[in-house]
Amino acid sequence: MPLPVKDTPWPPRQLATIAPKMLQWSAWYEGTPEALQYAYGRNYGTATYPGDARVTMARDNRNGGIRGVLARFWWGRPINNQGGLLRDMLHVPIAADLCQASADLLFAEQPQLRASKTNTKLQDRLDELGNDGLFASLAEAAEVAAALGGVYLRVTWDKDLRADAPFTTVLDADTALPEFQWGILRAVTFWQIVGQEGQTVWRHLERHELDANGNGVIQHALYMGTADNLGRTVPLADRPETAVFVAALNEEGVIDTQTPGLAVVYIPNQRPQRTWRRDPLGRQLGRSDLDGVESLMDALDETYSSWMRDVRLGKARILAAKSMLEGLGPGAGATFDNEQEIYSPLNMIGSSTTNASGLPIEQVQFKIRFAEHKATAEQWVSDILRTAGYSAQTFGEQSDITVQRTATEVDAREQRSLLTRERKIRHWRPGLQDYLEKLISVDVKLFAGTYTAERPDVKFSDGVQESQLSLAQTALALKQAEAASTEVLVALVHPDWEDDDVQAEVVKIKAEAAAAAPPMPNPDHAFGPDGQPIDPNDPASSGQQ
Repeated sequence: MPLPVKDTPWPPRQLATIAPKMLQWSAWYEGTPEALQYAYGRNYGTATYPGDARVTMARDNRNGGIRGVLARFWWGRPINNQGGLLRDMLHVPIAADLCQASADLLFAEQPQLRASKTNTKLQDRLDELGNDGLFASLAEAAEVAAALGGVYLRVTWDKDLRADAPFTTVLDADTALPEFQWGILRAVTFWQIVGQEGQTVWRHLERHELDANGNGVIQHALYMGTADNLGRTVPLADRPETAVFVAALNEEGVIDTQTPGLAVVYIPNQRPQRTWRRDPLGRQLGRSDLDGVESLMDALDETYSSWMRDVRLGKARILAAKSMLEGLGPGAGATFDNEQEIYSPLNMIGSSTTNASGLPIEQVQFKIRFAEHKATAEQWVSDILRTAGYSAQTFGEQSDITVQRTATEVDAREQRSLLTRERKIRHWRPGLQDYLEKLISVDVKLFAGTYTAERPDVKFSDGVQESQLSLAQTALALKQAEAASTEVLVALVHPDWEDDDVQAEVVKIKAEAAAAAPPMPNPDHAFGPDGQPIDPNDPASSGQQ
């Protein structure tokens, strides 16, 4: 499918079901009360798509449909004049914590990028690319993927900015219209608003697809339209944001990667996608970590806001009789000096001189239900973490910092998080391999790389690793029990080493052991009881008489 035609409704109809949900996930990830209020119905019937104009929601009635559902959320209730002010609505950024934890579990330690053993030049190049911001981009991508259900990695090059190599850029899933065939991405169109003046909106569209030879090509177009309509195409040179692409286009009006495959790879966060499994496009997308926990996070925010309301109402206040107020003159009101130590005799009869209790001064202070709110909030947090697929220990909950635990104990306590990590790695490993293969091909073709392009291997580190002391103690016990060879012991102490590194270390250990061993006795020489050598030709030295 080529670029959209003139006057296409935007965002496209294929995203009618997907866009509103991504808007909500984006609001939770952004973590501001303003974003949550807008996403959950401050403008019922329409919702602002991130970075774009409106998406019309299906069914808009008060008791049912999207309006009715969102209104049942605490963030979706109508604002009233009593207590619905934005400052009284607290938000707990647990959604951002979930997404950051997901990225840390995957990329807190850099994965190893490995070429074949004989392709040493490629290995050196992978090391250079890895030290050039690649892993920082991957950590960023993993966090966004956890929020929106997936992310796009794009092979990018700009010889005016970087003349030595292509680099990695991250594109969010809520500004993309992908096209899948048999579950494989075959084309995608990205968009962003580059300008807006009054009712006029300029959008830059970037489309990735394959040509007849299977090579990836990129199209760029600038549209001038309205908030909900793409409008018509205008020259790229009309806006400074898109004028930079003019020189890069070839005679056919595209950028040719000159290498097989798309220049962009989609990596899902998790699958299956439960919400959109019957949607022809949505079922191919990934599942957000926030999917299914929106109502729990909403309840957590309501609990914290109620807790804060108790704190606010629990502030000590004083009710004073009218007679204790110092008048400021006719029409100017009166004040009470709470530092005054002596008051003149008061007339205690009549409500005009006393408060409701009949006393001149009364203290009012409501109870702060600390324990009840704390227990409720902790239960909501526990439910959110469990539903999202994480262990409480990953977030520092119920941890005992005074006890040093082994990796086996840590693994048992964080098993839920590690299982979720493994699920995500099963999508990230092949996705990264596809992306790196394309990155390497572009580097060879467009930057004159002097190595042979091939599909590299990606190895993620273990989620929990034993300390060197614990590994050494285990190796010592196995050696004393004569239950493991030197090769096994070396591999145990150095779990991150390759087989060649382990074999080289075994050779060194055996050589050092041989050099330090005492010389073996000559079997041709015999020794007497006193430890002296026996001369076979001297009967006296052998003890014979």
